[in-house]
Parts: sequence; structure tokens; C-alpha cells
Amino acid sequence: MNLSELQKGQTGTISSFSDEEMSVKLMEMGCLPGEPVRVDYIAAFGDPMAVTVAGYQLSMRKSEAATIILTAID
Repeated sequence: MNLSELQKGQTGTISSFSDEEMSVKLMEMGCLPGEPVRVDYIAAFGDPMAVTVAGYQLSMRKSEAATIILTAID
């Protein structure tokens, strides 16, 4: 499952990335494998979304979130 598939309030753990180029940008923002990530807000039409990762909130496009592969979904 990827981050873009989660609903508001759901949490997952970052496992890997499906896009190597995008993964560099995401890791610079704190999205590291093993970090828990929670969906806090999804805008109308599903884009963008706000997530909490590494203790702070990020806003990202749905296309960016789709490259984050998750495990341990709650």
C-alpha cells in the first residue's frame, strides 16, 4: 500500500519508495524508512494532503505520496 491510499487519521510506517528520484526529495524532508507517518488532512478532490512525519507536518501532492510505500497500516 502507498501513502496516497490512506484515509484521514490512518497511520503507516514508511518502508520504501517507488521512485528513486523522488525518494531523495522526500528523505530530505524527513520521510525516512522506518518513520511512522499519519494522514492529517486531505483537500477536496484528494490533492494535496497534509501528513505528520518525524514530528512535523508536511503538505504533499497525491502523486508524491503515491511513491511512498508503507507497511504496518493502522
